[in-house]
Amino acid sequence: MGTEDQPQPADEWENHLLDLDAYLKRVGHTGSVAPDAATLTALHRAHVATIPFENLALMLDRPVRTDLGSVQDKLVHQGRGGYCYEQNTLFGAVLQRLGFRLDRLLARVGSDQEPLRPRTHMVLSVEVDGRRLLADTGFGNGLLEPIPLDPDGPRQQGVWTYRTLGPDATGVRRFQELAAGEWQTRYRFTDEPQHAVDVAMSNHYTTTWPTSPFLQRPIVIRREAGGTRELIGRQFSLLVPGRASESVELSDAGVISALHDTFGLDFTPEEQAVLRARLPSPLTPPQPR
Repeated sequence: MGTEDQPQPADEWENHLLDLDAYLKRVGHTGSVAPDAATLTALHRAHVATIPFENLALMLDRPVRTDLGSVQDKLVHQGRGGYCYEQNTLFGAVLQRLGFRLDRLLARVGSDQEPLRPRTHMVLSVEVDGRRLLADTGFGNGLLEPIPLDPDGPRQQGVWTYRTLGPDATGVRRFQELAAGEWQTRYRFTDEPQHAVDVAMSNHYTTTWPTSPFLQRPIVIRREAGGTRELIGRQFSLLVPGRASESVELSDAGVISALHDTFGLDFTPEEQAVLRARLPSPLTPPQPR
């Protein structure tokens, strides 16, 4: 893989800080930890099912850090979620501790019809049994388990269908999802391995650029085999392919309840007050008592 072609900084990802036992307890994995395809699939599914995608640190005016110590403290010890840089930094450290070989890659989110975006998404290329798999625990509405990096046809995961394409003549690969009968590109990436400093720079852009979607409103997502549950602002939705989306606008109290009941996220009364203040104005005016 690419990491063998050039010298790397010693432990640039700080994997020595990983508390593997605490992580396995957090995601509820009690099975094998052998570095094989079965373990990779089981851990990926457990991680996605347990640790939600969310940007609430930014809503609380707190920094999002990508060093493993900070990520582990937040996602494992504090029981919180995070977005791609945090999720895949943690998952990558776990896999490497178990003996998997992998590269971290950066991707451009968006369909082929949209204007080109910067590389603001992190994914993992994991080698298992002589072939590479795309692993991604941090896209929110993405993979439940890894799929082959090189195209080998559609892969069904619950009600979701995915595939990879490429590399094309420019070395670009595409991760696609079947939506409404059409293949939609969710993100594009190349095989160039990234370093911790690259991820830190992308994270800085994501957390500070004025039009970054993660600075605009709360975003919390959990994708499951039967559907995706999303809280975007105060809009709570259940998304299932082939069905009309079910959406409801939540009150301030409803948002806090959904964070706890649906996503397993708890906040202090002071934090709840800050989160309420960051919610968009209700579309439906409150009814008089």
